[in-house]
Amino acid sequence: MTRNGDTESVTVITSFKRLQPEILIGTQQFYPVYLLLLNLSFDHHNTQMEENPSTGGSNDPSLYSNRDPEAINSLVVCFGEMLIDFVSSIPGVSLAEAPAFEKAPGGGYAYAPANVAVGISRLGGSSAFIGKVGSDQFGYMLADILKKNNVNNSGMRFDHNARTALAFVSLKNNGEREFLFFRNPSADMRLQESELDVNLIKQAKVFHFGSISLIDEPCRFTHLAAMAIAKKSGSILSYDVNLRLPLWPSPEGAREGIMSVWDQADVIKHFKGRVGGVKVKPVDTTGAGDAFVGGILSILASDINLYEDEKRLREALVFANACGAVVVTKKGAIPAMPSKEEVKQILKLEA
Repeated sequence: MTRNGDTESVTVITSFKRLQPEILIGTQQFYPVYLLLLNLSFDHHNTQMEENPSTGGSNDPSLYSNRDPEAINSLVVCFGEMLIDFVSSIPGVSLAEAPAFEKAPGGGYAYAPANVAVGISRLGGSSAFIGKVGSDQFGYMLADILKKNNVNNSGMRFDHNARTALAFVSLKNNGEREFLFFRNPSADMRLQESELDVNLIKQAKVFHFGSISLIDEPCRFTHLAAMAIAKKSGSILSYDVNLRLPLWPSPEGAREGIMSVWDQADVIKHFKGRVGGVKVKPVDTTGAGDAFVGGILSILASDINLYEDEKRLREALVFANACGAVVVTKKGAIPAMPSKEEVKQILKLEA
């Protein structure tokens, strides 16, 4: 993926010690190095998923993005926030100068896990989303968008006392963004442990989450509970370490919160290096990171031994990079998530 003609490469960190916390929070504005955190610490072949969840509903095959058993067994469950960006209709102006805003569901500011779920589904994978939105028109619209994109939304909850999160976005001429964020509090921050769809979590081949849901209670406690369920059930834990300092009380608080689950996440080993990007003209960088994560997880969920073959791993990373490249050529996050055919086409053109 590139911005302004410069290739942005992807680095997979091979151990926890290679990445220091100071790097994570040293600056508010940076082009992220995307991290894929995967499990090598347990025996995937001997750890069995629970086949008979205790309560009904979530194990209905009709709820999944693909109906065949193989797709259901490769389920990626994404936990966290879902919101709506309102993007300035004219680039190169401030928020105050924007004459109008275009609604773009997903929310790229927080690298919303719901974007990853849609990205996986668009690529033909099986995905689900767990999170909370307001019991308002925006919240129900987001739930419907997930359903239309073949994402299992049975884990969504609706809050009658808090609204769906919103972000107003102004695009600079280079595709970068200025934000005004409405989240004080928003419904996603209020998800309770008792509202978790435990059965859905237990079915996850990959359980994906970010760090935004670690900022505020009760969502933080719920996040940790969901991770524990997934880990016990044999899921691979995928952690998108997304830094958004304005949402944290302090840089120190961000460091502590982000690192609080660091040693519980799972890491790919035996590979380090960089893969080439895809040259595109950026329109809006919103959702690029989510598309990258969706691309790599869509492959990993059906091939958990991917890390054992460096050639295949590099190919998967190139594919994920191309997913992000497609997204930056469009506006918004969820509307821009690519199909597998779009990704193959851009890679063909690059070749």
